[in-house]
Amino acid sequence: MSSERPPTIDPLAAARWQVAAPALSPWLHEEVARRMEDRLQWIRQAPASWCHWDALRGGLQAHALVSARYPEARCQVFESAAHCEPVVRQALAKPWWSLSRWSAASPQWGLPADASVQMLWANMALHTAADPQALIAQWHRALAVDGYLMFSCLGPDTLRELHGVYAALGWPPAGHAFTDMHDWGDMLVHAGFAEPVMDMERITLTFATPERLVQELRELGCNLHPDRFPSLRGRRWRDKLYTVLTERLADPQQGGQLALTFEIIYGHAFKPAPRVRMDSSSTVSLQDMRLMLRKGGKEN
Repeated sequence: MSSERPPTIDPLAAARWQVAAPALSPWLHEEVARRMEDRLQWIRQAPASWCHWDALRGGLQAHALVSARYPEARCQVFESAAHCEPVVRQALAKPWWSLSRWSAASPQWGLPADASVQMLWANMALHTAADPQALIAQWHRALAVDGYLMFSCLGPDTLRELHGVYAALGWPPAGHAFTDMHDWGDMLVHAGFAEPVMDMERITLTFATPERLVQELRELGCNLHPDRFPSLRGRRWRDKLYTVLTERLADPQQGGQLALTFEIIYGHAFKPAPRVRMDSSSTVSLQDMRLMLRKGGKEN
């Protein structure tokens, strides 16, 4: 594993979250995936194959959108949490009377082989990874040369209102720190990607009650901070939390509903042909030589 990890994420909590995360596609994830899918119009070359990484948490509605955009592409689905795969299999299964069940290729399942896909789609997964550089390297290995990565994640402005409330009360952090998009770009280059393009936007979600707000945050897994509150707290503390959230997060412009900001980072990058540094005596594999020659022919 990489020695450079997010400084405020608890690896054990992140691992437990991956196992216990609700087997559902959160509304926010589906909305972000819909917006990310719209960005595919700027990608000229349609992939012949693509991998949907953590499809359930990333959004099954988005899976349908990407599949419709690339109907001829072979699809591979990988779920890092074992309890999610049966749910996805059932959701993507077509009824026996559907023509597409017999005419269209079914998704393949499991971890993609090295250099086996031309697009890797990873929506809202990176910010919960305890070792994001290792995950990015895994994505890089799965992509073929000239393939590209499409991903999204939460950014550092996420839950800024909630962080302010917790800080004012002297409570532990309300969530782990999210990485800035420029740092993600640096990690992509370090992993071997080329031409990373990053952008961000802010989405405000409103909640009618503090109970619904807390439920949403639990489903999203937004607090993996090592100094977070212990899981077991009494009813008195919970009632105080609900009262404080109602008092401090109510937004008059939103009809008095409780408002929270989510910063969404979008990124894509390409996997270039490997560059081999030539010393006075160098050994180049036949496969690498073919890739370099093929790449050189495209540029001329």
